Amino acid sequence: MLEEEAVPQGIAEDLRPYSFQDVSSVASLMHLSDELNPGERGKTEIRVAGRAMLIRRQGRLIFASLVDSTGHIQLFASASETDKFDSFSQLSIGDWIGVTGVVMKTKRGEFSVAVREWTMLAENLRSFGDKWRGISDPDLRYRQRYVDLWVNPGVRETFQVRSKVVASIRRYLDGLGFMEVETPMLQTIPTGAMAEPFVTHHNALDLDLYLRIAPELFLKRLVVGGFEKVFEIGRVFRNEGISPRHNPEFTMLELYQAYVDYNDIMVLTESLVSHVVSEILGSTVVPYGSELLDFTPPWRRDTLENLVSEKLGEQISLEMDLGRLEGLLKEYDVEAKPDWGPGKKVVELYEKTTESTLIQPTFVLDFPTEVSPLARQHRDKANRVERFETFVAGRELANAFSELNDPKVQRERFEAQLAAREAGDAEAMVLDEDYLRSLEYGLPPTGGLGIGIDRLVMLLTNNQQIREVVLFPTMRPET
Repeated sequence: MLEEEAVPQGIAEDLRPYSFQDVSSVASLMHLSDELNPGERGKTEIRVAGRAMLIRRQGRLIFASLVDSTGHIQLFASASETDKFDSFSQLSIGDWIGVTGVVMKTKRGEFSVAVREWTMLAENLRSFGDKWRGISDPDLRYRQRYVDLWVNPGVRETFQVRSKVVASIRRYLDGLGFMEVETPMLQTIPTGAMAEPFVTHHNALDLDLYLRIAPELFLKRLVVGGFEKVFEIGRVFRNEGISPRHNPEFTMLELYQAYVDYNDIMVLTESLVSHVVSEILGSTVVPYGSELLDFTPPWRRDTLENLVSEKLGEQISLEMDLGRLEGLLKEYDVEAKPDWGPGKKVVELYEKTTESTLIQPTFVLDFPTEVSPLARQHRDKANRVERFETFVAGRELANAFSELNDPKVQRERFEAQLAAREAGDAEAMVLDEDYLRSLEYGLPPTGGLGIGIDRLVMLLTNNQQIREVVLFPTMRPET
């Protein structure tokens, strides 16, 4: 007698299929509803797959809602025609199943799939029950986003909007002739923005590296290299606090275009954003909280000094009486540091009093040179640069410059930042010799722009919390 063939070690007695192919999405089937009358069945066999939800048992009939990434459809299972009916009746809410059958309309006119065969694809071993119904605990929702996406209406739609936003931006910039590139996330020098970096260590090189705080200087190197329109959409990392507007890692669009200045970039910004808003939502007027935001170009343009003057009811400028400026800082609880010059003081006063009042899309122009080490000196105004920030709903959405392209001036700005860093400012920039060398090869007149993707998605989905638009926000580990 032949010996029984041994089962190879490591093969599990797992009867679940390794695939379930030729699946139709729920959305692709919905048009078939128009072709059927109540009580009528289609003739073509179809296959669908997803989670079984809202299971109802009525004697020898079972109704369930099958949900996939495109929608939901009713399943109609009967003891007389559904294979493994008794097992089907034991399904748990949230089980992944694959179904073969035909479309039908019930006598009540509900579009359904009549289940002929089905297979278990993955069991849900945890409850989608009462603990998750209408859950509002954000800590639990963000940690277990894989459940949140199923049980909270609107969450999945938020992230579908996010995906569409990024795709829309890419299409628009591609249509303008921009080239998408990728620059290093691990950098030997943390620069390109004023922020504290995360540091790690590369063992093979025995070298400390930094997660990038911005791709700016690498993108401008590419303009030096002859790519006249470049952009990158990617993660940046800043070792800062967590708030409704801040997550330590977030997504930025940065773009650079040769031969233009910040006036041209303003036009590009409002045309790009208004296009994306209109394409995604069908209108440039967007409800946000209690406001209606109007993204229709042109947007308001005004200088930082004019805006804070308007808010405070007196003329505020870099040249104002220093005693009066310091008095205003005390009045509005802004604690000035000894090394702050007039520019930094005016900006801090503006941030304290005025930013949050800018509800409709607004370009805030002409920042002090003191706080803008990478921006080009204003052609008409001393001690100011050609820089704007875009504010919507009281929050910064974008930041842009006429880019500084004089290597001598850039070195001086870097050295001033280095002195501030050595004095204890952890967010000050360091000196990047290779970037200075690239400028010595010649950077043409260039305009640059950064847009926070997360904040744009917040506006389009009416969310007040950045963690609502980040799939897996940064959180403390579970204890």
